[in-house]
Amino acid sequence: MKLAVITVTNKGVDRAFSIKSKIECDIFTISKFMREGTFLIEGRLQEFYGKINLKYDTFLFITAAGIAVRTIAPFIKSKDVDPAVLSMDEEGNFIISLLSGHLGGANEAAVILSEITGSVPVISTASDVSGKIAADTIALKINGKLESLESAKKVTSLVVAGKKVDIKIPENMEGENPEGVIIISNRKNIEISHIIPRNIVIGIGCRREKEGIKIIEAIRNSLEKYNLSEESIRIFTTADVKKDEKGIYEAADFFKRKVEIISCEEIKKIEKNFEQSEFVKKTIGVGAVSAPCAFITGKGKGKFLAEKLKYDGITISIFEEETKKNG
Repeated sequence: MKLAVITVTNKGVDRAFSIKSKIECDIFTISKFMREGTFLIEGRLQEFYGKINLKYDTFLFITAAGIAVRTIAPFIKSKDVDPAVLSMDEEGNFIISLLSGHLGGANEAAVILSEITGSVPVISTASDVSGKIAADTIALKINGKLESLESAKKVTSLVVAGKKVDIKIPENMEGENPEGVIIISNRKNIEISHIIPRNIVIGIGCRREKEGIKIIEAIRNSLEKYNLSEESIRIFTTADVKKDEKGIYEAADFFKRKVEIISCEEIKKIEKNFEQSEFVKKTIGVGAVSAPCAFITGKGKGKFLAEKLKYDGITISIFEEETKKNG
């Protein structure tokens, strides 16, 4: 949780520092109440929030709830992209989950912050109030991606209404990801919500100055070959000798994922377990890049769907991590 605390009163700043003593956060306030360790709210609050709302995944307003609502209103887009937003009164009596309760994690943040502050968490999402779990909460717990927010909403409404909803879980979450599902039911309409686990590590090796568009094509071809969604990618990985390859970062930016860099010293410890190239070893000091990097980034917990796919100077490795539920 990357937390920003926003307050516009002296007592609110006191409350923010009591939170900061127990959990990492940045505190923003107006010039009148600035202290060492705080950051200045420049200009109107709404305009300032618009400048920083992509820099944090969680916002706590120690203000009236109405101030928080008016501040964030112009920037609300969709529950799958909006940050978590909460509000707390300056006395610390209540902490309210205002926005992105499930996917954004505001409900969970409300509980965490209430334990820190002694506040009463106020959570109003129907599934939580009824003590039931929503489809988007399941997606959050397994670090997955909902294919459709609309279908998730429909399935969750069935859960809240007490209807029977089955959860079909691949064996590797407690075997194989199904590529088809047979549903036996006498119901005319059946709501289905598809959650895509982000448990695919893509290892990349390439010749120097390989174009980003070529690497993107190689990645897409690899995913297509194994019937994998682009949304299932958790991270890309490569060796430190490739850390300046512009094409790799262009590809990662295209898929909106990060690149993890693995040192050649780490690779040398396990490279004997993978197919090696003498030419590559003479060139960069290790005989393999994509597969050992994928294995190391995946912490060896899972399996290779493809240990090495070759595309005109590009190698792609696909490692499927074991998916564990977080709670």
